[in-house]
Amino acid sequence: MEVQEIIRGGGFASFDGQVLRIDGTCVRPYAVTDTRKLSVEVAEGAEGRLVLLHAAPVEAEIRLALAEGARLSVTEIFTAEAFVSLSVAEAAHSSCSLTMVQLASADLSFSAALDGREAGCDLRGVFLASGKEHCRVFVRIGHNVPDCRSDSLVKGIAGGEAKGEFRGLVYVAPDAQRTDARQQSRNIQLSRTARITTRPQLEIYADDVKCTHGATVGQMDADAIFYMRQRGLSEAQARALQIEGFVGDIVRRCDIEPLREALTEAVAAKLERM
Repeated sequence: MEVQEIIRGGGFASFDGQVLRIDGTCVRPYAVTDTRKLSVEVAEGAEGRLVLLHAAPVEAEIRLALAEGARLSVTEIFTAEAFVSLSVAEAAHSSCSLTMVQLASADLSFSAALDGREAGCDLRGVFLASGKEHCRVFVRIGHNVPDCRSDSLVKGIAGGEAKGEFRGLVYVAPDAQRTDARQQSRNIQLSRTARITTRPQLEIYADDVKCTHGATVGQMDADAIFYMRQRGLSEAQARALQIEGFVGDIVRRCDIEPLREALTEAVAAKLERM
């Protein structure tokens, strides 16, 4: 079943408007398909799950605000070209986890402001660009106070004449001591005409921190493909397994089982066309 059918088929909390307020603990996840203008407010100590589906070529501005101790898990899916600005402001002891999948040309600008002690932000994303598609992911994590944590990993695959772009920044404010921040960009180019550019950056103004960043852009692992072919797989099967393994850990982070299965199928279908 397709991603849109899963979301529209029920099992999600209903929401129709521009401001979503989450109080307490929500058992059912919220799904939003009209994301052009959206604000989400998670109350103190509340916990919720949110699905954002960009299935039309729109420009969207989404703001998330987490009060003290709030927890929010977000799954964001692009099945059509969309230009999205997604920002989150986090109070003390709050936690935001974002899983992002781009299955078409798309542009995501994600920013997180960690404004309270012991706030945490986790981002796991993947883009799949084929043909002449262009996928962009810009990430900015602001550690504005001490004792906060962030971890971002964005993977990209480009084939044909497609282009991928990642730009990241971890900002550590003066006196934001004991910051723990990691940022990684890992990418595979499937053809000589595909291009992926990546630029992770650190901007640090405190001295008691643990901050790392890194980036890789490469081709398929020829040794791994040879190893799998020695065990009876065709070259196409070996390549498919390697790519699925590369992106699989991102897709499996979706904590909504029917949606996770639909995403896995959608990713596999896109990879077959690459």
